[in-house]
Amino acid sequence: MAQPTAEPVDDYDYESLPPNFSLAQNMAAGAFAGIAEHTVMYPIDAIKTRMQIINPSPNAVYKGMVEGTMRIATGEGVLKLWRGMSSVVVGAGPAHAVYFATYEAVKHAMGGNRAGVHHPLAAATSGACATIASDAFMNPFDVIKQRMQIQNSSKMYRSMADCARYVYRNEGLSAFYVSYPTTLSMTVPFTALQFLAYESISTTMNPEKKYDPFTHCTAGAVAGGFAAALTTPMDVIKTMLQTRGSATDPELRAVNSFMAGCRLLYQREGIRGFFKGVKPRVVTTMPSTAICWSAYEASKAYFIRRNTPSS
Repeated sequence: MAQPTAEPVDDYDYESLPPNFSLAQNMAAGAFAGIAEHTVMYPIDAIKTRMQIINPSPNAVYKGMVEGTMRIATGEGVLKLWRGMSSVVVGAGPAHAVYFATYEAVKHAMGGNRAGVHHPLAAATSGACATIASDAFMNPFDVIKQRMQIQNSSKMYRSMADCARYVYRNEGLSAFYVSYPTTLSMTVPFTALQFLAYESISTTMNPEKKYDPFTHCTAGAVAGGFAAALTTPMDVIKTMLQTRGSATDPELRAVNSFMAGCRLLYQREGIRGFFKGVKPRVVTTMPSTAICWSAYEASKAYFIRRNTPSS
């Protein structure tokens, strides 16, 4: 009797998740995607953080990606470009697991998985809900990451755990969440825009919604870059709030809300200040979202194929 052979992935109704695509498998796919997304482009994210910080000293101002890379590499050592990445690795996996599990659950509940039909509202809503859930988990890790990315941070913190203890001891638990409302003001529209653009582009490129690596990579990159550029002002304020505890400037240390941050930034640097780091943010986000979506969709396709009975 001939052995049964598995159907190719392309024969599956890829977007209509089967009942045996478990929550654990969906979260595993999301965790893999999150770690892959954040680690590959981490050095450029570090430069973006340095560019966004308000510095009273001209010697502490970073003007661009190339200049920033050279200054850090020659003045502090190449490995400083990856300082703080351990916080991202520890936090990004679980946070993205929550992110994609929430995304799929809300999208399915709103009818966004029906093949052959574009569902922009379901895509935007599921993306926003996913962000609110995942950011609640990730925000403390993001604070630690940015504290470790700033100049001379190695003199204050030896490790991720040391940084967490320092922040908690000197600023309290609220320091890990003072930026959370601002983070949501950035990530909710960012994710809604990204998911809306991703679903629109991928549906246009791949109307049958079959697994297609080129579509997922291209749609992810374009959607991520578009959303990153539009939400840069909120990212600048988020960086200000997350790094204020390391500042010597009393006005900066006193900033404790989104509006207070906006007022200080406008007073110091005008409208241009709200777009500091926009180039490295877009350059970081485009490949990282392409990697994230590609990794997630590849993992999703693997689990669907693995769970589908042989013919």
